[in-house]
This record gives sequence, C-alpha cells and structure tokens, in this order.
Amino acid sequence: MRKAIRWLLSLVVLIGTVGVGGASAGAATAAEPKSKDIKDRILAIPGMSLIEEKPVDGYRYFVLNYTQPIDHRHPAKGTFQQRLTLLHKSVDRPTVFFTSGYNVSTTASRSEPTKIIDGNQVSLEYRYFTPSRPTPTDWKKLDIQQAASDQHRLFKALHRIYDRNWIATGGSKGGMTATYYRRFFPHDMDGTVAYVAPNDVRNDEDSAYDKFFATVGTAQCRADLAAIEREALVRREEMVDRFRKWAEKEGKTFTTVGSADRAYEVMVTDLVFGFWQYQPAETACPQVPAPTVSTDALWAWMDEVGGFASYTDQGMAPYTPYYYQAGTQLGEPGYGYPQLSDLLKYPGINNSRTFVPKDIPMRFDARAMPDIDRWVRHHANKMMFVNGQYDPWSSEHFELGRGARDSYLFTVPGGNHGSNIAKLKEADRTKATAELLEWAGLPAPANGKATPQAPYDKKLDKQEIRRMPLLRP
Repeated sequence: MRKAIRWLLSLVVLIGTVGVGGASAGAATAAEPKSKDIKDRILAIPGMSLIEEKPVDGYRYFVLNYTQPIDHRHPAKGTFQQRLTLLHKSVDRPTVFFTSGYNVSTTASRSEPTKIIDGNQVSLEYRYFTPSRPTPTDWKKLDIQQAASDQHRLFKALHRIYDRNWIATGGSKGGMTATYYRRFFPHDMDGTVAYVAPNDVRNDEDSAYDKFFATVGTAQCRADLAAIEREALVRREEMVDRFRKWAEKEGKTFTTVGSADRAYEVMVTDLVFGFWQYQPAETACPQVPAPTVSTDALWAWMDEVGGFASYTDQGMAPYTPYYYQAGTQLGEPGYGYPQLSDLLKYPGINNSRTFVPKDIPMRFDARAMPDIDRWVRHHANKMMFVNGQYDPWSSEHFELGRGARDSYLFTVPGGNHGSNIAKLKEADRTKATAELLEWAGLPAPANGKATPQAPYDKKLDKQEIRRMPLLRP
C-alpha cells in the first residue's frame, strides 16, 4: 500500500510539473506573474527555465529549456530538458512554430513565414538531438508521434501568452516534422508551410529517384557527373589513402561505418544526390571536373559537393537520431548507379543501418508513412508544400487529394533544396504569400499586393541551408 501511495504522489507531482497532451503541461492553470515583463510571463510556465537572453534589435530573444515527458503515453516514467528559442516581437502578433527537425540554432534568425507575417517565432529542438536527449536513452521513444506531442505540449504552454494565430513551418526534415505535427494535432495550428519535405510512403519503392536522376538538368551535366563519379572510384586507392591520412591529422575516425574505404564508397555514391540537392545547376554544371582532373582538384570538388568530414564518426554522430528515424519510420531514398556497379566493393552499404551504432536496435514500421500520406491527401487543411524542381528530395513529395481544403502545392522552377516562397514564379509567390497572411489572421494588403510585412534584416534573414549528405534531408 505504501508503494502505491508513493507512486501516486510521484505521478501527481510529475503531472503538475510537466503535464501531458491536452492537459496543457500545467501551464494553462499557472497563475499569471505580477510582472508584465515577457520574460517573467514565460518563466512562470511550469517546467520552463532560462538558459540565456541575447540582444537582438527589435526583439527579445530567449534560449530556454522546457521539461518534457520522455514518453507522452506514460508521463510518470521520466522527463528530459528540451531546448528551444523564442524570438519575441509582441503578444499582439501571430506566432510561427519552427523546427529544423534537428538541433535548434541559438543564434537568432527568422524563418520565411516569420518575416512574411512579421510575427514571433518559437523554434524547438527535435527530441534526442543533443542536448535534448534523455539519459539513459530509450531509443524506442524516438518516433514521430512523441515528437509531435512535444510540439503540442509546448504550444499549449505558450498559447496562453501568445493567443493570436499560429503557423507551423520547417524545411526538409523540419517540413516533414511540421506535417506530422498537423496529422496528430490537426487543430493546434492555423496553417502549415512545409518546405522541400520528402514523403517516402513506401520505403521499398524508390523508382521516383531513378526517374529523377535520369531526367534532371541537361544530358551533358548528367553525363559529366556520371564520369567524375566513376573516376573517383577508379582512383579509390590514392583517394582513400589521402582520406585516411587527412582523418588521422584531423582526429577523425571511421568506427561506425567500419573503415575509410567504406566511408569513401558511401561518399562517392552520394555525390550525384548531393550535387543536385545543394548546387545551383546553372553555374555548377559547367564546373563539374573532367575525368582527367588532378587529384588535388578532384579532392576539392568532392569536398565541396559531399564534404569528407561528414562521413566520419564525428560528422555522423550528431545525426544519429535522424538515421535512427530513417531506419524505423521515415524511410530513406534508394536509387541505382549502374555506371559504378563494377567498381563497388560494398553494394548496399549506403543505408541508415550503416550509420547507427550497432548497439542501437532498429525495426522498421511500414505503417507510419502511409498513415501520414493518407491524412494529408484526405484531411489537409490550410497546408502549403513548397518543393524544388531540381531537388532530389522532391522526387517523392506530398500530394493533395480531393479531401484537402485550402491547401497548395508549389514548385520552384530549377530550385534545389533551398527552395522557398520568395523563389516561386510571381503568380505563385503572390498567391502563397496572400494565403499565409490570411492563415495568420492578418488583413489583406490595402494595395492588393501580398508582400512580406517585415523589412529585410541581413542579420536575421540570411537563408541557411543545412549541409548534409544523401541520407539527411
């Protein structure tokens, strides 16, 4: 009986501190602080703590921790600290809920929707990306519904202060995250803008990628890329030797992948993907090296396109949570490279299992992505998907069905993984901007021209494209 009483008291204390789901984390019942200073109001939320406040012109900018359950289904089983940032404009402005799907940056910046609606921005670190990782780490609690529940709890906690309209957004894995959040909590947000978000409905069916690489860009550019990829493997011995020596000098290792040789082969098979993902085709295609290029020039080009450091333990370890999710729910791209087949020593090595330490078990859930896909096709409401024509990740993108309402699919002509609303054709750009302003609860522009409401700020609005190899969207 005493054990039962102690367990019950522990549960009451935990729920009072962190809450769960629609219980609003105890924040909805917290008394308003006497001070009206925004920092005091935020820190009055149970479970919220300040890491630091940084000066930002025109805003208050806070780096915070928020106490979250490790398992939202069983909140009594422990908590962890989840890092977030808050760019505060005014409680009278709408708010953007941003996530990259990875670590949160603690340098202030504005996402494109934040600039367009001139609002506040809450940026949340994805669970299990350090330092937002429980210790000990139960990897089974890293799934899309738990992550969506993190967002839901934080939204409920902050909505009492920021009670105007909210817009969810993110690019790449962040766009996927924003979409999954709407699927599990469809009524939290007033709109969603998902940039370059892949939608791998069936992980074992990736013919869309083969079609993409067979038709993207010009025939000359595709041929040049195929030739230099092959040359990179023809010169494997000298390039791997150089890779190994570079790694020793830089203190890099290859324990997870297994060797510098294995890591090098993965990098080479990634090159064409990385090229189209990040390089501006118009200027980058003429710069693809010829097979006769010097070893120094080959190394420099490969480092620019793929990044040798990304294929070491130190480059991969920060992204273990992503690789784990790719191999358990999200799926990952698979495509052929017949021009390399006779030179490969480790066929099939380029997959998420290679990049996750072997002591972390992985089992794929084939139901997760079809569920998301069905929901978007039949229930999407006030959702916008922006893709790039030349972005490999857009090969498998979200589609809108008959059940979708007030939702849109846009494509940037010639756009890569940095595609956004500003790069759309004028008509699409105007339409997308007008819809976003409406979702944010803002009046239509008096002059009839839908443009961003906040002026450009070179410190806050510099677009940052996260540089990642193939398996990281």
